[in-house]
This record gives sequence, structure tokens and C-alpha cells, in this order.
Amino acid sequence: MTSNSAKEKRTKTPFVLTQISSMLSVVSGSMIFMAFPWLAIQMTGSAASAGMMIAITSIPGLLLAPVIGSIIDKFGRRKTSIIIEFLAAASVLLIPLANSLWVMTLALLIIIGTIRSTVASGAGTARKSFVPDVARVAGLSLERANSIQEAVFASGFAIGPALAALFIGWTGVYNTFYLIAAIGFISGLFMIPIKAHEHKEDHEDEKSLFKFAVEGFTVVFKTPSVAILLAGVMTLAMIYLPTEMVVLPTYFNELGEPQQLGTLLSAMAAMTVVGSLSFERLARKFSYSSIFRFAILGVALSMVPMSFLPPYWAMMVCGLLLGAAWGPMPPLMNTVIQRKVAPSKRGRVFSLEMVIWSGGPMLSMVFAGIAVDTYGVPVVYKVLAAMVLTAGILVTSSKYMKQINTADYQD
Repeated sequence: MTSNSAKEKRTKTPFVLTQISSMLSVVSGSMIFMAFPWLAIQMTGSAASAGMMIAITSIPGLLLAPVIGSIIDKFGRRKTSIIIEFLAAASVLLIPLANSLWVMTLALLIIIGTIRSTVASGAGTARKSFVPDVARVAGLSLERANSIQEAVFASGFAIGPALAALFIGWTGVYNTFYLIAAIGFISGLFMIPIKAHEHKEDHEDEKSLFKFAVEGFTVVFKTPSVAILLAGVMTLAMIYLPTEMVVLPTYFNELGEPQQLGTLLSAMAAMTVVGSLSFERLARKFSYSSIFRFAILGVALSMVPMSFLPPYWAMMVCGLLLGAAWGPMPPLMNTVIQRKVAPSKRGRVFSLEMVIWSGGPMLSMVFAGIAVDTYGVPVVYKVLAAMVLTAGILVTSSKYMKQINTADYQD
């Protein structure tokens, strides 16, 4: 423990303020996920236009993620998160402002969306990297802190779209962007009074951003346990996520049952929150490697019966099990990265995780959509379930699995 951290007064205030900021940031971001496509469809009447807009505006954020991770590590986690939130809020305000000055078009919306994607990347990454610092001040274990962090994230992601829908119906889509910007701005304000010493290695300030970015990849390749976790994330991002965003929507659309789809996805999300909160308790009884196997294989084994498209009640049961299995995975991943990666390099590793989670589906969604149109939901769903199960077995049987259980750094 450093002399600075030894002098820190134990208080939960920094951790609580960080979680409030995180909740508001996620609510604001998830409102964008609904409001942007809604506005695109409202203007053009085309779902394809909305899809194109989402794909184009996501590219800058993905490409800049390693650089954002470098900025987080070089200039500080708290400071970077504040600046990002303020810039993101300002970029959202451009939409109603542009509409009041000119005629809003899809091209103009894409330009503004690209600006937001460029400046908004990394706020969540900065807070993840900051968790050990505020958890230490609060006297919380990493397991408990990350359980709360991921439960807050899942809750915020569930609240945002519902809030956006409410305000779009009440005030209109353009006025809703004022609320989104306000929530994001307040998120940044909650980070300002936080006082927590950020652990930093000597000579880090002397390195260039390019060297910082390269070191993020180097850390992953030199830390097999972290590479295994990211491989698990890649499996779920590229193979599993298309089932929620392409396969199941197509299936329930064919049945004419949108309410059933919404209820199923909401129930799965609720169980993810429960699973996230259970991580601390699970970590007391089981090794990290055992929890990791449970999460990956639990998701795969829940998918298999769902892929046979059973009666709705059976699909709901499997969906609940799937959500519960996935729940401990995010806090586990955060904890392992925080224990295996030096404090000064965590921002870059978490930014790589964001690239995998966000960028992987952009490729696989296209292929999944083509496959569903060509072969139908029953065939494609079974193939994807088999692929997740196979990949899960390969990832969790790695000889490096035991390294997940050890800590190289303690905050």
C-alpha cells in the first residue's frame, strides 16, 4: 500500500458517487440507443436507414477505443470520465439545435451521431478502471464492488429505453434529446467531488499515446488468463448476441408476438442483475475459474433447448437460467483484469474489451441475418447454440484457466 493510500480516510462516498454517475451515464447512453434509430425511422420510414446509421456512427468509437484507453491511463480515470461525459452531453445537444436551425436529414443525423461516438467512447471504461480506487477507500472487496458496478450497469440499461419511450411520447423525440444531454451532464457532475488516490506506475507520464495503445495489446498477449476472459467475451459477442438481436426478434415477429419477445428479454436482463449481485457470494465458495466455467457453459447449455423453439413457458425458464448464468461474468471479468493488470494499464485493457463486445456483433449480425433469411430460424438457432457450446468447451478447457485464480496486483 502506498503512503498516499495509507492516509486515505475510509468512506463510501466516492464509491456511491461513482455508482450514481455510472447509473446516470448508462441511462443516458441507453436512451440514445432508442432515440437515434427512432428519429432515423421517423424521418425516412426505413428500418434499413436506422441500421445503416447505427453501423456508421459506431465505427469511430470502435477505432478510437485503444486511444481512449491510453488517455484514461495517461491523464487519469476520474478526470477523463468527467470530460467525456460533458463532451457527450454537448454533442447530444447538437441534434435539437441543428433541427432548430436547419432541416434535419439522415446525413446530418449521421454526422452528429459520429461526433458523439467519437467523443463519448470510454466513460464506462474509465469508471471500470476507477473501481479499485474508490472500492479501496470504501473498504469494499473487488468482488463486492464489481458486483454492484455491473448490477447498476444492467439496471441503468433497462431504465433508459423505457424512459426514452415515455418522453418521446410525451414531449416528442427532439425534446427528448435535451433530457438525454441533461442526464449525461449531471453524470459528469457527480464525479467532480470524488477524492480517491489513483495508483499509477513510475515513468508512465513519459510515454507517448502510441506506445500506451500498443502496450494494451501487449498486456493481453502476455497475460493468458486475461486473454482467456476476452476470448469468452468474443464468443458471446460474436456468436450469442445475434440470437437476441436477429434470431429471436425474427422468430417472434413471425409469430406476431412482440410482447412475448419483450417479456423474455426483460426477464433475462433481470436475472442478469441477480447473477451480477451473486458474484461476491459465489466468489467466497468457488474459485474464479469455476465461476467462469459456470458462466460460459451455463449460457451455452441454456441456449441448446431454446434453439429447439419449445413452448413459451419452457423458453422463458431457459432464458431465466441463461440470464442467471451470464450475470456473474461481467463482475468476474472486471475483478480478474483489476487483479492481473497493473493499475496504469487497466484502461487500455478494458477498452479492448469494449471493442470486442461492441465491434464483434457488427460483423456477425450481418451473417446471422443472411443465414436466417436463407435457412430459417430453426436451423440457424441450432447452429449458433452448437457453436457457443463448442467454443465454451474449448475456452474453459485451456491449461491457463488456473491463472485466473491468482492476483498479481492488490489495490
